[in-house]
Amino acid sequence: MSELYPILTVEEALARVLAAFQPLEPERVPVLETLGRVLAEDIYADMDIPPLTNTAMDGYAVRAADTAGASPEHPVRLRIIYDLAAGYTTDVAVTPGTAIRIMTGAPIPPGADAVVQFEDTEQDGDWVNIFKGVSVGKNVRQAGEDVQKGALILPKGTEIRPQEVGMLAALGHKEAWVHRRPRVAILATGDEVIEMDAPWQPGKIRNANSYSNAAQVVRYGGVPVLLGIARDDVTELTAKIRAGLEQGADLFLTSGGVSMGDFDVVKKVLAAEGEMAFWRVRMKPGKPLAFGHIRDVPLLGLPGNPVSAMIAFELFARPAILKMLGKTYWDKPTVEAKLLDEITRKDNRRHFLRVMLEERDGEYFARLTGDQGSGILLSMVKAQGLAIIPENANHLPAGARVQVMMLDWPERCTGIKKQGANEG
Repeated sequence: MSELYPILTVEEALARVLAAFQPLEPERVPVLETLGRVLAEDIYADMDIPPLTNTAMDGYAVRAADTAGASPEHPVRLRIIYDLAAGYTTDVAVTPGTAIRIMTGAPIPPGADAVVQFEDTEQDGDWVNIFKGVSVGKNVRQAGEDVQKGALILPKGTEIRPQEVGMLAALGHKEAWVHRRPRVAILATGDEVIEMDAPWQPGKIRNANSYSNAAQVVRYGGVPVLLGIARDDVTELTAKIRAGLEQGADLFLTSGGVSMGDFDVVKKVLAAEGEMAFWRVRMKPGKPLAFGHIRDVPLLGLPGNPVSAMIAFELFARPAILKMLGKTYWDKPTVEAKLLDEITRKDNRRHFLRVMLEERDGEYFARLTGDQGSGILLSMVKAQGLAIIPENANHLPAGARVQVMMLDWPERCTGIKKQGANEG
């Protein structure tokens, strides 16, 4: 089998995985549910925003010429002829020697061409004293200065953030067409795996993988479909996979059962029920990684060790989910950091080491989270990033510079310890 499926580089494996996915069909959802999604339609403005020329300040709508030369020593005195609140209009016109008291957002009344803010005035009954002159257009927002009617505002393919949600609302879109969220079936395998609330028995481990992977699915915009645990049995695994397919899975994730052991059955089921594209990647952790199709649904067989499963998910399942969502960029942010530990290895694989980051005067330093075994889930709990050790770097001394793939950037960048130049 090794000859049929040669070991791939990370880039080769990712290219094969991503080639199997396309953006999912659109669905129309309420505007708040568009957050984090990708538009599947072009959004045009059906009106100017703001729709009318209006004031940017609370103050007095005036003719700018009437305020010329105004100062605290020689104020200009104008008669107040109307009080205009936001949300209302008036036909009352500002004429020479008059002013209209106006609130922020209210349309500029006829005859006015500027607004004097309250701070530069003093009201005296039906009169206002102006202490500072204004030029034409001062404190005035023109109609359409934000959005012009007929303009393409949000093109198809735009990823929706809170500001895009606000724009959709401003344009009157109660709903919008976005790419559907992928349904990701998740199945743990192995006779040794038990549910998290089952009584512990010698030789057994709780099913952490399904839940960490499901949380990753949610984090990156998918819908997890938890299928429980399949024993090391081809018949049971096949039945579980078929059940997941019947629930409309767009991607199938299994954990365990993909290495070279006699009881590793995921590869056998892939070969019998569908096709397998590859099952080894030149990386650590995560070398045993199966990928193929069952009934035209892509299946990614993650390793059974919890760290391997999570890192393999980040490198391969996460980009696949993002592509199905319609996104076109899925690289994790990286920073350059100096290692605080010496790194020695001999296997010529790309290593992803769990590290904690520290910032000193704008420079990052990376320290290992402790034991880097693929079964040490605590190494992921402590990690802020993954230090990427290239395949040909079998020895890196402390102080060597490496790229660190940020796990939580920017959500938890405040968790990075910062020190001043004189601190240890």
